[in-house]
Amino acid sequence: QVKLTESGGGLVQPGASLRLSCGVDGGTFGGYVRAWSRQVPGKEREIVASITYGGHQTWYTESVKGRFTISKDIGKNVVYLDMNDLKVEDTAVYYCSAHYPPAPDSWGQGTQVTVSA
Repeated sequence: QVKLTESGGGLVQPGASLRLSCGVDGGTFGGYVRAWSRQVPGKEREIVASITYGGHQTWYTESVKGRFTISKDIGKNVVYLDMNDLKVEDTAVYYCSAHYPPAPDSWGQGTQVTVSA
């Protein structure tokens, strides 16, 4: 079974940076759109960034534009989310995912990001 695994979360102060990584075990997700989403308790999960398989197209939700960058290392099959100038409102569990309709979406277990003074 193909598995996504996130890493890189943690506790940081406002204005700090973090890099999240999403690796793949047991497969490649070739052709899939890859994405990062986040969720806080009591709210729906929101997609914050996505990247096409070849890495040529990216998308960001408005609140992270200019601060977050999604990228991928095709050779290593790893997707990154570089987060700069973190704000308290960025606190959430961050999930990576893979999408290739009509195949079922795949999700990782999540990594906690906490931004607090």
